[in-house]
Amino acid sequence: MKKTVIVGEGIAGLTAGVYAQLNGFKSEIYEKNPVAGGQCMGWDRKGHHIDNCIHWLTGTKKGTELYKIWETLNAIGDDVEMIHNQTFYTSKLDGKSATLWRDLDKTQRELLQIAPEDAEEIHKLISHVRLAECCEMPFNKPMDMMNIFDYINMGKKMAGMFKVMKEYDKMDIEDLGNRFENPLIRKLLTDYMCKEYFASSFIISYATMTSGNGDIPLKGSLAMTNRIIKRYKELGGVLHTNKPIKKIIISHNKAEGVILNDDTVVHADYVICATDTAETFGRLMDSSYMDKKLKVCYENPNDYPVFSGLQMAFSADNNLFSDETIIFDFKPITIGNNDVTRMSLKSYHYDPSFAPEGKTVLQVNIMQRKDDFDYWKSLNKQDYKNAKQTIAEAVTDRIIECFPKLNGHIELLDCWTPLTYEKYCNSFNGAYMAFIEKKNIKIPRLKGKVNGLSNVFIASQWLQSPGGLPVAAATGKFVIQRILKKEGKSINI
Repeated sequence: MKKTVIVGEGIAGLTAGVYAQLNGFKSEIYEKNPVAGGQCMGWDRKGHHIDNCIHWLTGTKKGTELYKIWETLNAIGDDVEMIHNQTFYTSKLDGKSATLWRDLDKTQRELLQIAPEDAEEIHKLISHVRLAECCEMPFNKPMDMMNIFDYINMGKKMAGMFKVMKEYDKMDIEDLGNRFENPLIRKLLTDYMCKEYFASSFIISYATMTSGNGDIPLKGSLAMTNRIIKRYKELGGVLHTNKPIKKIIISHNKAEGVILNDDTVVHADYVICATDTAETFGRLMDSSYMDKKLKVCYENPNDYPVFSGLQMAFSADNNLFSDETIIFDFKPITIGNNDVTRMSLKSYHYDPSFAPEGKTVLQVNIMQRKDDFDYWKSLNKQDYKNAKQTIAEAVTDRIIECFPKLNGHIELLDCWTPLTYEKYCNSFNGAYMAFIEKKNIKIPRLKGKVNGLSNVFIASQWLQSPGGLPVAAATGKFVIQRILKKEGKSINI
């Protein structure tokens, strides 16, 4: 039985581990942190649970290829209760609000009432969201391993997407917003994602929810991660935490194994890097092994931006905030060199396990870009702590100004920045998604092979835009299919 060493136990590494065990390999996963999960994580503060990752999970609809992966991992299934949120989010502007509902007819009625002057564009938007409900990324096998029949079947399943791409794929989200005259509708359409994303990305994201393919597993990210860990161990996989890897041992264009930080040598037939690719190339192995197309992304941050978040979690009385996610304006708060005037506030009232009785967790997210990351990175330890406290107090004040009922009934639980993701996940510029694909700029789709090395592979959200949990899980499966192909075995897993 051949041995596979997997570096990193986020969702990509765990998925690779499960599929390795299911397909005749002996695997061991090495994780630098005390707990596994990567960014699919949560933690406790003052009797409350803070969920870091899942706002909604793509692949919750039975029969889809991604659902089959999640089911294989034991991430979701018949025994996992799912939350079916009724709103995607709400945007508020100048005392008025607009909501994207799970029910598309309800959304259409509300938007037409708010902005009859935009009736034509509203009808067009809603009709194309319906068309996009068929969208499902291919997760059965890597696209470079698909044959003509696979492509024909994919085209049949996603027939509606041709019209969506024809209408929206040449514009970004800012262009989409500019199609509308009403300022509230413009704000609604540009609030959720970075303005550089393709408009079609927004359409697909909303359609994921309206189609029933974007629900939330009860008890959140950490519980889902723990179910996958349990599945991996039950299959005979070995998990090592608090075991950071120093280097991959490379000799004669082949990896012999890895060296741990304590200089222990672990031999392996295959090495899978399930880490941030900036960490993989430069520390685990020389940067010369990085694919030239990926290197272009890292070297041109204006063309290939990333984003992160400044986030805070609060305890609040659970009867004082009924919205699921609302995005709103507030008096400016200065963060580094930027004045911030808009934030999202999400309530976890739908999951009573997150808070003591009578309480709920509210979570703020303020988008952060590279210059914000550079600001946080420039601070010494004390200044960093002071800046977080000052900004958290300002955010608390703004929340109370916008929602006066929360005055005296809200308490800060925690505050974290892009540096948190860098510290715990080695995330490039603190990003929690992959590179943003802008119009006229093509993000490469990478195969997960390391050029020049015969037995080193990659499983990572950075292999394909937009990244996130679905891509992490898919690449974890795909990497085992690539190894199976190399071994001359069937890739139909």
